[in-house]
Amino acid sequence: MADAVDLIVAEKTQIYRDINTGRIPKRVPIRAALTLEFAIQYAGYDLARTLWDTAKIEAVYDRVCSDFPSDLFPVRAQRFPSFYQILGARTFVMSSSGFIQHPEVEGLSVDEYDAFIDSPFDCIVEKVLPRLYSELDAPPAQRALVFAKAMRARQDEMENLARLKAKMEAKYGYSKIPASESSAMTLTPYDFLADFLRGFKGISSDIRRRPEKVIAACEAVTPLLIKKGTPPVPDPVNGETFIPLHMAPYMREKDFEKFYWPTFKKMVDALHEMGQGIELFVEHDWTRYLDYLLELPANTVMRFEYGDPKVIKQKLGHKHVLTGFYPLILLQTGTKEQCLDKARELLDILAPGGRYIFGCDKNPLTMDEDGLVAENYKAVLEFVRLHGDY
Repeated sequence: MADAVDLIVAEKTQIYRDINTGRIPKRVPIRAALTLEFAIQYAGYDLARTLWDTAKIEAVYDRVCSDFPSDLFPVRAQRFPSFYQILGARTFVMSSSGFIQHPEVEGLSVDEYDAFIDSPFDCIVEKVLPRLYSELDAPPAQRALVFAKAMRARQDEMENLARLKAKMEAKYGYSKIPASESSAMTLTPYDFLADFLRGFKGISSDIRRRPEKVIAACEAVTPLLIKKGTPPVPDPVNGETFIPLHMAPYMREKDFEKFYWPTFKKMVDALHEMGQGIELFVEHDWTRYLDYLLELPANTVMRFEYGDPKVIKQKLGHKHVLTGFYPLILLQTGTKEQCLDKARELLDILAPGGRYIFGCDKNPLTMDEDGLVAENYKAVLEFVRLHGDY
C-alpha cells in the first residue's frame, strides 16, 4: 500500500514540476480548492463549534480527501477564531453563523501618512495594531502578554493543521509541490493599504486628494511585504508565494498604472529574482490589465476569477500558468451534464500546449441544502481526472 501511494505522489509531484518549469505534463493537474468552512459543513459538523473545538478537523479532512479528486491537498483557506478573539480583532470577526468575515476597517488616519512613510514597521506596531486589535491597546507589558498568547494559540492551531495535512498526504498521496517550507503569502502594497490601513473608501479618496502620499506609502511598505512573501526556503519549482489581487478592477487604468502597478511589479520581480515561485489570485475582471500581467516573470501561476479564457489563453498562455475560470455558480445551478460540458469546453481551450491547472474561479464557502454543489464538483473533478491526458 505504501509503495502504491509513493507512486501516486511521484506522479502528481512530477506533473507540478513540469507545469512549473514550462513543460507539458502527463495530464492536466487538478487543484480542488475547498474552504475549511465548506469542508466542515460537507462532513456534517456544526461550523462555529468545529472552528472553536478543532478535534473534528481530522475527520473533516479525511472525508473531503476521500471524496474530492485532487493532485494537491484540497482544503485551502483556513482561519480560526481563537487567536482573533485573544487579540480583540476588528479585522476578522466571526458571525453568528460561524463564518469569519473581514469588515471594512481603518487602521491609519489620514494625517498619519508621514509617520507611516518614515517608518512603516514602527507605525504599524505603535498605531495601526492597537486600533485593529483592541486587546493590544494596552500598556506595553500587557500588550506583550496578549500578543504572546495570541501567537501561541495561532501556532498551536497551525501546527495541528500541518500535522493533519501531512497525515492526509501520506494516506491519499498528494503532490509534494508546493513544499511547506517554500510557501508563503503576501499582499501587493496598494492592497495592503486598502485592506488594513485606509479601507476601500479611504484609499479611493486618498488617490484623489493626496496622491503623492499614497505612492510614497506603497513604496515604503514594499520591503516589508517582500519579506512577508519570502519563505524559509525560496524555490522556483517547489515554492509558492500566494498573492491575492484585490483593488485593481475597481480602479481607472491610469490610476492602476500610477498607484498599483509599480510596487506590485517590483514585489513580484524581487520574489522571482530570489528564486521563488508565485501564484496570483486575479480577482474579479482583469481583462484591461492583461498586457501588464504579460510583463511579469515567466511561469507565474495566475488564477482567474473572470474573463474570456480564449482571450487570456492567447495573450498569456505561452508564458504563464493559467488556472481558475470554471464558474462555481454553475455547480449550484447547472445539471451534471451542463457542468461536465463546461469542464470539457475549458479543457479544449486551456489545455493545449500545457501551462494549465484545472480549478474553479472561486472556492466554495457554503453547502446548499440539496448538496448539489458538492455532487457536481466531485463529478467535474473526476471527469477532468479521466479526460485530462495529453
